[in-house]
Amino acid sequence: MKTVWRILASFFGLGFFPVAPGTLASLVIVLLYKYLIHGLALPYLLLIFLLLLVLGVPAATAYSSELKRTDPRQVVVDEAAGQLLVLLSISPDWTVLVIGFLLFRLFDIVKPFPIRKLEGLPGGWGIIADDVAAALMAKFFLHLFIYLQ
Repeated sequence: MKTVWRILASFFGLGFFPVAPGTLASLVIVLLYKYLIHGLALPYLLLIFLLLLVLGVPAATAYSSELKRTDPRQVVVDEAAGQLLVLLSISPDWTVLVIGFLLFRLFDIVKPFPIRKLEGLPGGWGIIADDVAAALMAKFFLHLFIYLQ
């Protein structure tokens, strides 16, 4: 089971990329959304997001425990889930996708209040929750940008 958790937590190995694995995982989600899944009905996209959460929390918990670190850089399922949440229900227009990507990475890296507090949740909950909060904040500003366009 360790191998399964490692695969899921690293989002199919992207977490082992030597430079900015979280950013890479976010970028891969943007590309998957643009070229593969944006045409799916919203319930299916929500199902994919929920699967990332439901499987991501125990995977992040198990793998971070195995590595004996609270939020190891190899765990990027949180970035995948967060980036997908940002993109749910938006058009696959490059401008909107890039802004959504940049906003999510900004809020995930800077972690403004109250996002940073969520890191304190136990295990995989803390690893995932801060990215979901960063995604919600990015989604708000992305929709504001779309509305003002």
